[in-house]
Amino acid sequence: MSRTQGGGRHLDEDDIRVRARGGSRPRTRNRPKHEDAVEGMVTAVDRGRYRCLVGGVPVVAMKARELGRGSIVVGDRVDIVGDLSGRPDTLARVVRVRERESVLRRTADDTDPVERVIVANADQLAIVCALADPAPQPRFVDRCLVAAYDAGLDPLLCLTKADLADPDELLRVYEPLGVPYEVLGPESGLAGLRARLEGRTTVFVGSSGVGKSTLVNRLVPGTDRAVGHVNAVTGRGRHTSTSAAALPFEDGWLIDTPGVRSFGLAHIAPEDIVEGFPDLARAAEDCPPECSHQPDAPDCAVQAALDREELDPDRVASLRRLLASREGETDEV
Repeated sequence: MSRTQGGGRHLDEDDIRVRARGGSRPRTRNRPKHEDAVEGMVTAVDRGRYRCLVGGVPVVAMKARELGRGSIVVGDRVDIVGDLSGRPDTLARVVRVRERESVLRRTADDTDPVERVIVANADQLAIVCALADPAPQPRFVDRCLVAAYDAGLDPLLCLTKADLADPDELLRVYEPLGVPYEVLGPESGLAGLRARLEGRTTVFVGSSGVGKSTLVNRLVPGTDRAVGHVNAVTGRGRHTSTSAAALPFEDGWLIDTPGVRSFGLAHIAPEDIVEGFPDLARAAEDCPPECSHQPDAPDCAVQAALDREELDPDRVASLRRLLASREGETDEV
């Protein structure tokens, strides 16, 4: 310590107090191995708590600090330690996330760089689309098909509210693609759907109000997934399920997800989006490199095939909207 000429105190670096970080314990790169960890499956996520099924016992767990900031989602297979009794007010710890076999992702819109993982380890995507109330949304279906192919999931088209409208017009668009489908009314179609779900891990996606959670409640009675009604003025449904949930079903799983109004594909490259339209991809193979496939694109083979009436104009229009939306243009579902 030193003093100024006037007798006042002059501070130097020795007077600066440095606050210790993280306590006095030395940090180590050695992480616990947790050889005694038990495998479980994440069935729901709620505000930092993970509901897991461990050997048939429902357990609530938190994420271990050593896992960092990585996300854990419904469908993840994880290793858990701690109190696995499942008794009230007990809490275990997720210490490892096992390698995922598949990941279904979306973005908020087609220009958002942030991916959102919806579920892990599913093998089938059930795309729920109402035939009326609200009106069918084929562009939303197309987006989900692209996401399914990108994730390696088998798509399944579930057409609800068959008592209100005929499915033939919508089926005309998708039957040539070989996409399996089930037409569902209030009292019909459930047996065929059950057979397609047996032994599989199926994630259900759909716009709000299409009857997705109602369908899940019919398949798994007593589930009580929240359902809502369609606004008569806007034609839109209200978001009812607020989080994803996995439910055991016929040697497999059903994963219900919250209703969405958009299914962004910013994480999928344009050429992979084209691959999501197998009826158009063959024609696109003859396009010049980096072809936009828009009407004014030079030497576009898709446009040439469309001029020859070899392609469905609605499908071409849907592809073009998806590709254009990645450039910042609007594409409402």
